[in-house]
Amino acid sequence: MSKNLEKYLHKEMNKQAGIEHVNHRTKIVATVGPACDSYDQLLELCRAGVNVFRLNFSHGKHEDKLAIIEHIRNINKTEPYNISILADLQGPKLRVGEIENNSLDVKAGDILTFTNEKCVGTLEKIYVSYPNLAGDVVLGNVIMIDDGKLEVKVVGIEKNGDVKVLVTLGGNLSSKKGINLPDTKISLPALTEKDLADLEFIIEQKCDWVALSFVRSVKDLVILRSKLQEKKSMTKIIAKIEKPEALVNIRDIILESDGIMIARGDLGVELPIEQVPLIQKELIRKCLHRAKPVIVATQMMESMIDRVKPNRSEITDVANAVLEGADAVMLSGETAAGNHPALVVQTMRKIIMEIEKKEYRYDRSADLKPQAHSPSYHSDAICYNACKIAEDVEAQALVGMTQSGYTAFMLSSYRPSSPLFIFTKERSLVNQLSLSWGVRAFYYDEEESLDDIVNDQINILKERGFLKEGDVVVSTGSTPVHLHLPTNMIKLTKV
Repeated sequence: MSKNLEKYLHKEMNKQAGIEHVNHRTKIVATVGPACDSYDQLLELCRAGVNVFRLNFSHGKHEDKLAIIEHIRNINKTEPYNISILADLQGPKLRVGEIENNSLDVKAGDILTFTNEKCVGTLEKIYVSYPNLAGDVVLGNVIMIDDGKLEVKVVGIEKNGDVKVLVTLGGNLSSKKGINLPDTKISLPALTEKDLADLEFIIEQKCDWVALSFVRSVKDLVILRSKLQEKKSMTKIIAKIEKPEALVNIRDIILESDGIMIARGDLGVELPIEQVPLIQKELIRKCLHRAKPVIVATQMMESMIDRVKPNRSEITDVANAVLEGADAVMLSGETAAGNHPALVVQTMRKIIMEIEKKEYRYDRSADLKPQAHSPSYHSDAICYNACKIAEDVEAQALVGMTQSGYTAFMLSSYRPSSPLFIFTKERSLVNQLSLSWGVRAFYYDEEESLDDIVNDQINILKERGFLKEGDVVVSTGSTPVHLHLPTNMIKLTKV
């Protein structure tokens, strides 16, 4: 046994809370906002079951975000949690400007003028925060406003940059409402000036994940990746899928990203809304196939912003995301601005656990076996068979070791029946892995013999209350240890 085992047990004081916290294997992402941004409120959400906190950079100042980050880091230091921080960039969000009296009734058949010259909006002219609107749209293009509540069609493009539109679906328009262009390839950069400033802050604060909004192609991700690499940042990238163009390029986007968020809000505006459920199912399948974490987001429990119980359809929505194999389900306004943030998380956790305690599990063993042509085939096969062995022997723990995170993501993607524990010497990974299905991660940096390492890991799990005498453990790792090779061994141990 390692002489330094004590240093890995510093959170021992509250081990039971830690055990309960990992009972749900599909993770919960909660957006932080005015309703839950104090230390005590964040801690309450952690105890309710949150694994990842999302910071929405569409709102708030850096000093506000810094206070939240410090709260989360303090919780991680003193409580048995490894809460991850997901920083969500605003991206090139298009909006109308100020509207006169913050209210403008537009009717089907009205002709409006969109301009890139700032003005107070009236039926005569409305400012749009998109300088090249006239250069990108063509006659007949549809423009959606306020999440599709209003719809217009381009009927004229002026030399001065104004765009004439015919209202096809009327309603009330208020200030700063979002615009979607489902028919148009927009020429705005993936990272706006605001995003670049936010990214500097995100890198400086060493956030675990950064989400890139309105991804259109792999080029958008390459640009972001290069910015991270310039600063030697360990932050991993989530690609938000909310544009039709992203679906066309989805294979390359999944390969280049570290994870995916299915942002159903804008996706349901840019595409016929009835297509979203099957798109969600297919994206989850593709991410599982590539061992990339996938988050299902938007309006999952929205009625609980005001109410104390969810709608039946919301319960089914969360349950289906779990059944389809999502790594995580996400709360937005429900926790950021809702009346009952902790109750929403508790309710979501109950739904998740009810599904997960049944015999049904997402089974990917039949169609997603390791591919012999893959460069990582041997280590993939080790991970695959470790999961199968753990199921066959009804192991109380499946343990993996990783430096890059690859083994952890791969083991998780097979959705093993045994509890999954990952040990790594990369401190950044410990929190990042809180997004991955079923993973409980630990920091461990000893490089002794393989037997000593396995024994250490078992003793840590025993001390934390996850294992007891007589339990069976399936361990994966690489040998010789000091060479840091890809995963190449499986070991079965009786505690």
